[in-house]
Amino acid sequence: MPELIAKTALDGQGALTLIGTTLAPVDLGIITSIAPFAGQVKAIDTALKPLGLSFPPPNTTAASGAARLVWTGPDQALLIGADAPDLGTAAATTDQSGGWSALRLSGARVADVMARLCPLDFRPSAFAPGQAARAQLGHMNAVFWAEKDALMILTFRSMAQTAWDECAHALTALAARAGA
Repeated sequence: MPELIAKTALDGQGALTLIGTTLAPVDLGIITSIAPFAGQVKAIDTALKPLGLSFPPPNTTAASGAARLVWTGPDQALLIGADAPDLGTAAATTDQSGGWSALRLSGARVADVMARLCPLDFRPSAFAPGQAARAQLGHMNAVFWAEKDALMILTFRSMAQTAWDECAHALTALAARAGA
């Protein structure tokens, strides 16, 4: 019987660094969608307590160690980097690990790269660590969150190569303008 080998959507893609800014694919590991049922956020917070997390308010993230909860829409978040606890009848949970692809954009020109691709202001003064948003990246739906030293970009797995190409093109164009 053949054995299947799991690969990320950007398997083999190396990082791109230009003008002090790096675009890199990231394997986030386990990703679980959590959608609380009406009035159940408190029960979810109790179940998440062993992970050191609580359900994030709109447009935020919660992090503890390698685990992160990222707001992705009204009454919805993604648990990343940890197994989901048993939420019983408090929420609908779905393993999304194979459905998403992540990019990490870090360095001096993150906001300039993103200004070419997304209508949000990604300057650190406007989109600080711990903030999250769902918006368009070019023509694709994406989830963004700010970390201390990077912007994380999550797109559907089927759009991973397109997202990479869009970000790489914007970074390359900025580098060309800078004469790099």
